[in-house]
Amino acid sequence: MTESRFSAAGAAGTRMTFGRWLLFAVLGLFVLVYLMPLYVMVGTSLKDLEEIRSGSMLSWPETLTIAPWIKAWGSACVGIQCEGLKGYFWISVQITVPAVAISTLLGAVNGYVLTKWRFRFDNIIFALMLFGCFIPFQVVLLPMARLLGMLGLSGTISGLVLVHIVYGIGFTTLFFRNFYIGVPNELVKAATIDGAGFLTIFIRIMLPLSIPIIVVTVIWQFTQIWNDFLFGVSFSAGGAQPITVALNNIVNSSTGVKEYNLDMASAIIAGLPTLIVYVFAGRYFVRGLTSGSVKG
Repeated sequence: MTESRFSAAGAAGTRMTFGRWLLFAVLGLFVLVYLMPLYVMVGTSLKDLEEIRSGSMLSWPETLTIAPWIKAWGSACVGIQCEGLKGYFWISVQITVPAVAISTLLGAVNGYVLTKWRFRFDNIIFALMLFGCFIPFQVVLLPMARLLGMLGLSGTISGLVLVHIVYGIGFTTLFFRNFYIGVPNELVKAATIDGAGFLTIFIRIMLPLSIPIIVVTVIWQFTQIWNDFLFGVSFSAGGAQPITVALNNIVNSSTGVKEYNLDMASAIIAGLPTLIVYVFAGRYFVRGLTSGSVKG
């Protein structure tokens, strides 16, 4: 009896080990498939054109060169024209930073009000804001263009900031509302009894508790705004164009010999900020989601 138990346990352990290694093998295959385009991009961006023509895309460069990267980065803007991505990169920074900060702050206030200061029709208002999250970008292009024209913000950095704030408020409100549902109402009631007002409770109680969901919201908004192309190409012009529009112009403006190394280097530069954000803050993103943003 004892021997049969040990043999059964050994067989079960062998099956678990085999299943675990099989899972690791499948996951490893997925990782290779996912990283292969990045490998091709990096390798191609470090080759010269002659090696690209004569070699394989999967081969690592025989002679490394950073000339495509230097050309892709280029110089700063002169007037409304920019050589390379440098000027457009900083334009994207000017658009992304204030849009992320303002939409995150407004989402925090909205989530606070919709959970801790209930009022008539609050659920209807939240439902309408939530509905706005699912409106396709293409639907709002014409009315948003007319609104920016009426405000005198058409083709400006401020106009793009406003567009991203308006479109992002629904998502940020959703994140903060779902997080604040998990915060005990007794905290707000106790602070109210002690004489604390609306802003005092929000700044001194709610915001310090909101660090995990603030990280989630900032990463989400930063990624959405930095990678946006449709709004950028629709509502910007000249010196107000973000880096995604500049990348499209570089890829489609090649004349004569196609410079694949330049295109790959430009694409990596354009996507590098979001990659860095996820590499260093990805674990905080997951932690913030599991700490409360999916409650309720």
